[in-house]
Amino acid sequence: MTISPVALRRQTERKPHPTACYWKKCDVEALFGLPFLDLVYQAAEIHRQHFNPREIQLSTLLSIKTGGCPEDCAYCPQSAHHNTNLGKAQMMDVAEIVAKAKIAKSRGASRFCMGAAWRGPKPKDVETVSAIIKAVKNLGMETCGTFGMLEDGMAEDFKKAGLDYYNHNLDTDPERYNDIIHTRRHEDRMDTLGKVRNAGLKVCCGGIVGMNETRAERAGLIASLANLDPQPESVPINQLVKVEGTPLADAEDLDWTEFVRTIAVARITMPESFVRLSAGRSNMPEAMQAMCFMAGANSIFYGDKLLTTENPGKDGDRALMAKLDLVPLAYHSDATAEGKRLPENDVLRSKAEFLRS
Repeated sequence: MTISPVALRRQTERKPHPTACYWKKCDVEALFGLPFLDLVYQAAEIHRQHFNPREIQLSTLLSIKTGGCPEDCAYCPQSAHHNTNLGKAQMMDVAEIVAKAKIAKSRGASRFCMGAAWRGPKPKDVETVSAIIKAVKNLGMETCGTFGMLEDGMAEDFKKAGLDYYNHNLDTDPERYNDIIHTRRHEDRMDTLGKVRNAGLKVCCGGIVGMNETRAERAGLIASLANLDPQPESVPINQLVKVEGTPLADAEDLDWTEFVRTIAVARITMPESFVRLSAGRSNMPEAMQAMCFMAGANSIFYGDKLLTTENPGKDGDRALMAKLDLVPLAYHSDATAEGKRLPENDVLRSKAEFLRS
């Protein structure tokens, strides 16, 4: 079934971003077709209107329950449908999770993201996860969870426990969604996003590129994200990490300029969202990452692992940020403070503290 882009807009009780507008897929594709440097320049200008271009939000992602997922996502090594030699593990102990969160905070991360490999939490899981959220929140960090599809009331329970963000990606162009995933529908994702919004949680929602999609289909993904109402506060853009045993293990490599274009178009269409370089960064040369930051990326996953895939080590990221004169964004309990420009002396002080940590 073909899903009209109009169906992607879900009205909620929250007010939309004042800069949000409706994006036609053809208009987003036209942005992709701009001359490369013109596109990056336009995105950089928009980025500087809304953010301090030197600040990078650092998140750490931990898999608190790994493997054995009943979903059949073609890109995911945690699916029970694929032979990836990744075993099913039980939920991590709360104390172990808190210990890892403390390490992440000491290294400069302001947000701790937790993921669980299941279709969605059962009622008994909500109590366990809520206790974990409370424990991490008590460390003075932002919290984010990616726990799959939610039933009524679960988002409110997580909000009460102290969850700040809920991650629920749209994955790919809605018109090819069931080419990638057969065990759920695009509408299922939209339903959970609506529950998350109405519970008062912030939304982290992005997708994956490099899954043999066309440029038009990449435009469809970005349009579907930009037309969420309100737009996501955080937009992770993942480059496919090819894992042996998954259906996409032999996908064609995406040219690096096309990935940078995707970042730039995300920034132009979602000017007030944090755009995160997510999975696949370990395969990106430093110059490519620098170009992504120029094009409007202002968040990364910081740590040696992303769920089950490799990520650049913290020392490498610190060195890259030092080369580019970038500093970690400090956590503000008041969400309205995020993105405000720091005075230059504060930026320099933040950089010095980060390098010493």
